[in-house]
Amino acid sequence: MAVSIGVPARAKDLLTLLTSIGVMRFLSALSAAIFLIACNTASPAFRGAAPTRVTVQGSTFDVRVKADRAEAIRVNVEYAPRFGPIQARAGAAMAMVSGCQVVEVTGDQAQAFARLDCGNGPPPKRKRSAPLEIECTPVPGSEIAIAGEVSLDLDCAAF
Repeated sequence: MAVSIGVPARAKDLLTLLTSIGVMRFLSALSAAIFLIACNTASPAFRGAAPTRVTVQGSTFDVRVKADRAEAIRVNVEYAPRFGPIQARAGAAMAMVSGCQVVEVTGDQAQAFARLDCGNGPPPKRKRSAPLEIECTPVPGSEIAIAGEVSLDLDCAAF
């Protein structure tokens, strides 16, 4: 007597699909989808802040605000965006969501950060560490003369 194990029709369809397109292709597509989902994930400083979606002059941003700082992540596709125009749009989006004056916008075409003045003055600029001092010496035998110029390798040490 043969025993038949019932497999739901949907599971059979999924198995047939996986077999026909190949498991590796399926896993590649799934990995790409998971990777793309993280494209508008907040930076560590803004985790937990709910995003507000705003469109300014054709650029769409997810804006998060925490205290006197804001973050805008551009979520739409634009052909060859430059930071100059995007910077102004991101600043306007962060001002609309926060209700504060934007003092400074930094970042790039995809993710911008702002210091906000909400009536009690802007937050202080983050201090950057002092530049390192570097000492370099040419690597003997690495000189290459090309078109009247000399290229060489340098061995550098920071202290």
